[in-house]
Amino acid sequence: MESSYTYQDWNGSFPSFNTEDETKGALAGLKWAYEQYGDSLIYASSFGIEGIVLIDLISKVKKDADIVFLDTGLHFKETYEVIDAIKERFPDLRIQLKKPNLTLEQQAQEHGDKLWKTQPNLCCQIRKIIPLKEALDPYDAWISGLRREQSESRSKTEFLNKDEKFKKIKVCPLIHWSWKEIWRYVYKHNLPYNKLHDQGYPSIGCEPCTAPAYNMDDLRSGRWAGTKKVECGLHES
Repeated sequence: MESSYTYQDWNGSFPSFNTEDETKGALAGLKWAYEQYGDSLIYASSFGIEGIVLIDLISKVKKDADIVFLDTGLHFKETYEVIDAIKERFPDLRIQLKKPNLTLEQQAQEHGDKLWKTQPNLCCQIRKIIPLKEALDPYDAWISGLRREQSESRSKTEFLNKDEKFKKIKVCPLIHWSWKEIWRYVYKHNLPYNKLHDQGYPSIGCEPCTAPAYNMDDLRSGRWAGTKKVECGLHES
């Protein structure tokens, strides 16, 4: 299917979606995106709580949607458990676990042991940014679970964004959702989720770089705690 909107010819004009409906425009935005991009749209999911909501919404629009998970080799066992639960709940989804080109052993040989401690940005580059670029290459657009409430750096996110890093259109259906609304939806629909969320982990990434949040006004405060790093780089221009 040929898309009506591409990164190259986008002039900044997109339809608006009703943010007063039950999903705050998320379902309408997803329907529009799949109408435009079809099989050239992929969801890059971390399988955190926002991801679970998005997967359920996506399944209502395209039950065999493509989903990619960046399998860094450093995730919590609970993350893999929720992926298995989602596969069982939504068997038609095409879920790919994308691994980096370097194994952890090869990375240690080339760059030193525990790169996530010595050079966390380089570790994210090798294990997340490059793999996502490779995963997105065949697609025109991708879906992300960003919410404006999550952090200052995400507060200006729109439903549809020109992604300068990956040269794609980035669709962010959940921008207007609150933390409470995310959880309300999960409970209402009895969706499986990562049990670490019940142990003080609102944002879950790689195990060595994720701790329980120390400030619930900043749900990402447990990510790279003790450093100045606040993002892995996937959503930075």
